[in-house]
Amino acid sequence: MRRCQWADLEQTPESLKRYHDEEWGRPEYDEQKLFELMCLESYQAGLNWQTVLNKRAAFLKAFHNYQIEAVAAMTEQDLNLLMQNQDLIRHRLKLAATINNAQQIEKLHIQGKSLTDLMWSQVDYHPIDHRVSDLQTLPSANSVAQALARDLKKLGFKFLGPVTVYSFMQAAGLYNDHEIDCAFH
Repeated sequence: MRRCQWADLEQTPESLKRYHDEEWGRPEYDEQKLFELMCLESYQAGLNWQTVLNKRAAFLKAFHNYQIEAVAAMTEQDLNLLMQNQDLIRHRLKLAATINNAQQIEKLHIQGKSLTDLMWSQVDYHPIDHRVSDLQTLPSANSVAQALARDLKKLGFKFLGPVTVYSFMQAAGLYNDHEIDCAFH
């Protein structure tokens, strides 16, 4: 079975292959799951994806399975406890952004909006297939990700620059960036 190059190397860990095969690039509409993927992508900034995957279970536990209301209610004291948790990536700004971003999603809810609509409206609610022949040719961000990152910042979201937003859009299946000869394209 052929995978995208990044997931098909002999030394690729099984957890990364599973992530590619079972999650990456599959259209996700569930708001809680989208929130999780958005957070995980923000944790990756400056790190590799395998590091984030290795700590995913700890993040799920620490952030109440990414239940938006529970995360939004977390306090400075909770943040201080997270900073002591050796199972997490202990980057205060990233952890604080998770709490802040849950609070911003709750503000969207008050306005009758959702994270799902905010994200999927960027692609008219249908995944965009970039027909990738080689992932090396993809940009790290595009004009849609740049505009969305600006909009998110205006809405009060943090730690979501254009590169992180583009990676999130790939992970959540808004973009089908599986290589065209990948079995999961």
